[in-house]
Amino acid sequence: MEKPASKTILLCSLGASWAVIPEVFGWLAPNLLDLYAHHPHADALAQTRDRHGLKAPDELWVCTTEGEQTRNSLVQLHAWWAQLGAPVPLRIWRAQGTDQLADETECLRMRELTLRLALAATECAGPDGQVVVSLAGGRKTMSADMQDAGQVFGAAAMLHVVGPEPMPVALTREATPPLFARPLAAQLAAAVRPLLVGAGARSEILNIEVDGRRVESRHFPMPMPAAGEETAWAATAGAPLLHEELARRRRESQKLWGNFLAGIEASDAHEPWPSLYRLDPRALAYLRTEALGPRHRAWLLGLPKADLHRHLGGCLDRAAQRRVAQAIWEATSGPERDGAMARVRALLDARGDWEWDWPERLKSATDVDGRVRAVASAALLLHAADTVLERNLHVATFPRVSLKDHPQGGFTRYERPGELTGSAQLAHPAALEPYAKALVEQARAERLAYMELRGSPQKYRPHAPVEFVVELEAALRRAGAATSAVATNQTAGQGGPRVGFLWIVDRRQRGNVGQVVRDAVAAHARLPDFVLGLDLAGDEGTHDPASLAGDFAPAFEACMRITIHAGEGEPAGNIWQAAYHLHADRIGHGLTLSEHPVLAKRFRDRGIALELCPTSNREVVGYADPAYPETAGQPAYPLRRFLEAGLPLTLCTDNPGISRTTLADEYLAAARMSAGGLTLWEALALMRQAFNHAFLPAAQREAVRRNAERCVFAAVPAHWGHR
Repeated sequence: MEKPASKTILLCSLGASWAVIPEVFGWLAPNLLDLYAHHPHADALAQTRDRHGLKAPDELWVCTTEGEQTRNSLVQLHAWWAQLGAPVPLRIWRAQGTDQLADETECLRMRELTLRLALAATECAGPDGQVVVSLAGGRKTMSADMQDAGQVFGAAAMLHVVGPEPMPVALTREATPPLFARPLAAQLAAAVRPLLVGAGARSEILNIEVDGRRVESRHFPMPMPAAGEETAWAATAGAPLLHEELARRRRESQKLWGNFLAGIEASDAHEPWPSLYRLDPRALAYLRTEALGPRHRAWLLGLPKADLHRHLGGCLDRAAQRRVAQAIWEATSGPERDGAMARVRALLDARGDWEWDWPERLKSATDVDGRVRAVASAALLLHAADTVLERNLHVATFPRVSLKDHPQGGFTRYERPGELTGSAQLAHPAALEPYAKALVEQARAERLAYMELRGSPQKYRPHAPVEFVVELEAALRRAGAATSAVATNQTAGQGGPRVGFLWIVDRRQRGNVGQVVRDAVAAHARLPDFVLGLDLAGDEGTHDPASLAGDFAPAFEACMRITIHAGEGEPAGNIWQAAYHLHADRIGHGLTLSEHPVLAKRFRDRGIALELCPTSNREVVGYADPAYPETAGQPAYPLRRFLEAGLPLTLCTDNPGISRTTLADEYLAAARMSAGGLTLWEALALMRQAFNHAFLPAAQREAVRRNAERCVFAAVPAHWGHR
C-alpha cells in the first residue's frame, strides 16, 4: 500500500527578536545553513540532533502578530531568507487584530492561530514526517501556546535557544541578515545554545469521533500562503474554534474514550486482541473498516498465526516431498530400488494420463509395514517428470470444486494430489527426519506461532504406532519445534513454532477404533505436552459419532481434548452427535451448523469452536469463490452467518500441500467467499480465536498467545488510518 508523501515542517512563533528563527533553523539544517560550524560544542549539538532522528526542514512555517515590532522583524526575516536563497518554502501567518497580546482577546486569537497551524502541520507532514516546534520566539504566552500545540498534536521535538544574560548585541538589537546567513564566528556561536526540551505524542482524544467527526484541519481551515508570502488570518464569525473544541474534549476525555471503546466492543462478535484498543483511534477505525484483500497478503504472512486443523500427511509441497523421497531412496538397498522401479515402470513410460487406480500399483499384498509403497512412491517422485506428476496428481482432478460428489473417485479425488506423501512416505523410518524438518520450515515460512498437526500413526506404523509418535516428537524437536512446556517457555518470542499432535481415529476402521483410542491414550500419557487430543475423521457416511461413544471412553477418562470432523456437507445431525455423544471441544468444518440454529446457539454458549478451511471446503463441498469462475452457481460460504451468530471460529489450512495454500491465503479466501468480505479487524479477531481454542494446557496457551499479541500490536503500520 502506497504511503502519502512525508516532510519535515519547522513551526516557529515570531516576536520582536527575529534572530531566534535562524538560530533554530541553523541547528536543524546544517546542510542548508551550518550556523554552528565554529561552536565549541558543535559535535555534541550534532549528536543530539542525530540521536533524536531530527531531519532538516522541508518547509518553514511562522506564526506571528500584527504591529510595528512584528513588521520590523518580518522585514529582517525576509531579508535573511533571501540571503540564504530561499532553500525551502517559507510561509507566514499573522493573527489579525493582535499586537502586543495585551488582553485576553488578543491572546485567544494568537492561541487559535497557533493551534490551527500545528494541526495543519501534522497533516501536511504526513504519517512518517516530522513536525518540530520552536518555543523560542515571541512572548511567553506564545511559547506556552506552541508547547501546548506540540503536546496535543504531536511533535518530533520542541526546541528552545538559550544564552548568557545579557546576550551579545550583535545577536539581538544589532543582528543583521548577513550575519545569520553563514556560520557564526566562534565567539558569537558560543553565546547560543540550541536545546531539545521535549517531544509530544498526538493525543488520542483528537481521533475519537464526536458528533460524527474527528479533529481534522478541514473542520478548522487555514489559508495556505504561497512560498515567501504572508497572509493575515482571523476566525470566521460563528465558526467553530479549535481551542474551544480541545478544551471540551479534555474536560470529557475519560468519558469520550470510554464511550469509544464501549461502542467498539458492543459491535464485536468476537473479542479482538485487547492491546489493539491502545492504538490511535484512527488506526482502530482503519482496521475496522478496511476490507481484507490481496494487497494485505504480505502483512498477513508476517503476523503470528495458529493453525488448528493441519493434516500431517497433506502438508508438504512437491519440492519437500522430493527431499523426503531422496532420504528414503538413499536408505534403500539396491534390490529394493530395482523392485520399486519395476513396480512403477509402466507409469514412468506412460506419456499420457495414468489409469485412475494407479496408486494400487504402489502397494503389495505382502507389504505389512508399508515400506514397499514408500520406496515405490520415492521412485515416482525422483524419476517421473514434473509435468507428468503435475498432470496426474493435480490436473487430473480439475476442476477442484465439489469433489466429494464427483462420480469418479468422490473424496479420494480431493486426496489424489497427496498420494505420494503422508502415509506413502511416513511408513519408512528414513522419512521422519526430513519430513519433520520440512514441517518446521513450512511453519516458520508461514509465521505459525502454533500448529496442531493431526495424523494416523496406526497407518504409518501399524505394529508400533505409539513409538511412531515418540519418534515424530523427537524429530520435530531436533528440527527446532517446541513440543513441551519447558520448550514453550524457552522459545516464546523466538520464532517457534509450538507444535502439538492430534491422533486421528478413522470412522472407516470401525473394528479397530477402540484399539486406536487406547494407543492414543498411551501416547498422551508418555507425551502429554505433545499428544494433545483425538480427532475423529473419515467419511461421515460410514459410522455416526453416537455409535463410537463407547470406544472413546478411555480418552474421556484421560481428559483428552476431542475434535470431530462433522458437517462437511453432511447433515447437521452429525454435528449434534459429535457434541453430545463424543463431547467435542471443537468441530472440524461444521459447515451445516447453520441448518440447526438451536445447536448453533448451544455451540456459542459452550464455546465449541468450528475449524473452517475455506479452500478445502470449496474443493470438497463446493462454495462460490469469485477467484474461480467454475464455482459460479455454488452456494455462499457460511462464514458470515457464523460470525453474525457469534460462533467461535478459526480459519485453518486442512491440507496445505494438497490445496496449495497457506494460512494467510486461507484468510484471503475466506474474505473472497464471505458475504461482505472481511475487515482487517475481523481477520485479527479470527486469528485470536485460534489461539484461544488451542488444545494446549492453559499456562502454555497463554504464553504463546501473549507473545503473539505483542507481535500483532507491533505489526499495525503507524501510518494506517492517516489521511
